[in-house]
Amino acid sequence: MTQQVDQLAAHCLKYRESNAWRATGQLIVSVVMFLVLCVAMYQSLKVGYWLTLLLAIPTAGFVLRIFIIQHDCGHGSFYSSTKINDRVGQILSVFTITPYAYWRRLHAIHHASSSNLDKRGYGDIDTLTVAEYEALSYTKRLGYRIYRNPFFLMLVGGPVHFAILQRYPMAFKKPSMQMWLSVMGCNFFMFLLYGGLIWYIGWKPFVMMALPVTLIATSVGVWLFYIQHQFEDTMWEHEQHWDRKTSALYGSSYYALPKILQWFTGNIGIHHIHHLCSAIPNYRLQECLDDEPELKEINVLTLKQSLRYATLSLWDEESKKLVPFPARV
Repeated sequence: MTQQVDQLAAHCLKYRESNAWRATGQLIVSVVMFLVLCVAMYQSLKVGYWLTLLLAIPTAGFVLRIFIIQHDCGHGSFYSSTKINDRVGQILSVFTITPYAYWRRLHAIHHASSSNLDKRGYGDIDTLTVAEYEALSYTKRLGYRIYRNPFFLMLVGGPVHFAILQRYPMAFKKPSMQMWLSVMGCNFFMFLLYGGLIWYIGWKPFVMMALPVTLIATSVGVWLFYIQHQFEDTMWEHEQHWDRKTSALYGSSYYALPKILQWFTGNIGIHHIHHLCSAIPNYRLQECLDDEPELKEINVLTLKQSLRYATLSLWDEESKKLVPFPARV
């Protein structure tokens, strides 16, 4: 298996080069369409709130697309220039309400420890083994069941995480000055932008527009975080057996979405390649996949298949599979 992984990794390395024209085109289209749709949502309030809610769906889609661009900037892959990546990522963080440098650090830890049972807790959906779950008290088992409920994760966990928890660098016991500046800087510019909008259009129209967009974007974002690593035949290993490249490839899914959804989510569903080589910009992931048929056969999930995995919650170390909860708490 190691030789196969090394060969696939070598293939992926050929697609690391960024393209400034493609990157800039993607950036302009995503931001301009997001702003146009925001104006359309505001105007639609005069027609009927049903139209505003309909427009919230593609608007949230462009928020996700902007987030993927920020994500690529954090990996240093969107442009070839580190300085440009950082500036673009910092600006976009105000739209995604996700502090750039703070999230970049957390996400780097996630990539460096994904599927490692001894280094859980950074950028992952919290996952317990069957043995760990059975060792919990009744109250803690119940709490974990609530947390892992897909409706709670998406409709409560997503909005709370992005809108509230990211306003303070709480993921680190002793946040560095860079983490503080990232979070507080993002908060400050969010206050200026959204405070100005509330002053200009009023708090009620702002909430009527922002609430559905935030709910849709964060819920879909959490689902993508979930399904990228939480599927039946994913991979988890303890430190002594863990290998970064092997875990990246076989612990991540290839979420084969319909083309329109793949476009809005910036190819992030091709997640096994992204984890194997995070230096590939999102606009080259499909090219990398198409040029190596073997990659199309690894951990493939369709949209319909993925829905069956929403109830998988525990890692069974014996069967090496993600399994659902037992019938009783």
